[in-house]
Amino acid sequence: MAPMSSLGAYLRELRERRGVSLEELARATRVNVHYLEALERDDLAALPAPVFVRGFVRAYCQYLGEPPDEALARCPAPAGAAPVAGRAPVAARRRSAATGASGTVLVSFVLLVILGAALFAVTLALQPARQAPVQAARQVGPAPPGLSSAGAPGPGAPGPGAPAGPAPAPSGPGASTPAPPPAPPPAPAPGVASGGAAPTAVARPAPPGGPPPAALPLAAVTRGVDAPYRLVARTTEATWIRVRTEDGRSTEETIPPGQVREWVSNGPFVLTVGNAGGVTLELNGRVLPPLGARGAVIPRLVLPPPQ
Repeated sequence: MAPMSSLGAYLRELRERRGVSLEELARATRVNVHYLEALERDDLAALPAPVFVRGFVRAYCQYLGEPPDEALARCPAPAGAAPVAGRAPVAARRRSAATGASGTVLVSFVLLVILGAALFAVTLALQPARQAPVQAARQVGPAPPGLSSAGAPGPGAPGPGAPAGPAPAPSGPGASTPAPPPAPPPAPAPGVASGGAAPTAVARPAPPGGPPPAALPLAAVTRGVDAPYRLVARTTEATWIRVRTEDGRSTEETIPPGQVREWVSNGPFVLTVGNAGGVTLELNGRVLPPLGARGAVIPRLVLPPPQ
């Protein structure tokens, strides 16, 4: 009969066999006496969730010194289990729908971030491309004056020398290759043994190799330069440079080798140069002396310097 008895009857039989009252059992197990009465009446509707009921049964049996396994085996399935199981798919569908919505929002956010980063990168890439034509145009403009000033000693050299002898020799080869003309004049000079031709050949290389003016102090080179000032930077190596004009505007960039940059200001420029040996500066067409060694940093350079 024991296996056929209900959970309540089984628990009540255990308690009465030990001679323990419900009040004593409630104090010992800290379970409300109403729950204990509902257990013994098999009134599952008056009990809390099944997990708590199993805890009550376990505490009930442990206080009476009985193993709880048999009593737990008699615990019936809760009446609300079937409806809860029926509602489980609905809850699962709601959770999956919420998860899908949050996943869609997350994917949209990631796509927006990627799109924004791509637009930013394209904007940065287009800025140097837009500046390149302007810088190239500026480079073409100031280049002829530099070339004409460098080439000025050329015509002057044949003047004081013998115009008849050396003049035809450079004119013929000079049209095709500019490098060979300086080499032939020294060879004929000793052969002809002409006193006038040799000085002209020696005098011609002297003006191009004119480091003495470039070695002058910066203040001496820029003396007499009037505003507005036009500053040109020509790089032979990658050089970081920052330029601040008199109106307070500041620009900075790492200029690749072989590039030209130009700035105009009504007041002196304030420069910071990250590679003194990798850049050559011109102020109003005047080539400034070397700024320093390769890799040297110039934290503050005022052009033109205060007199």
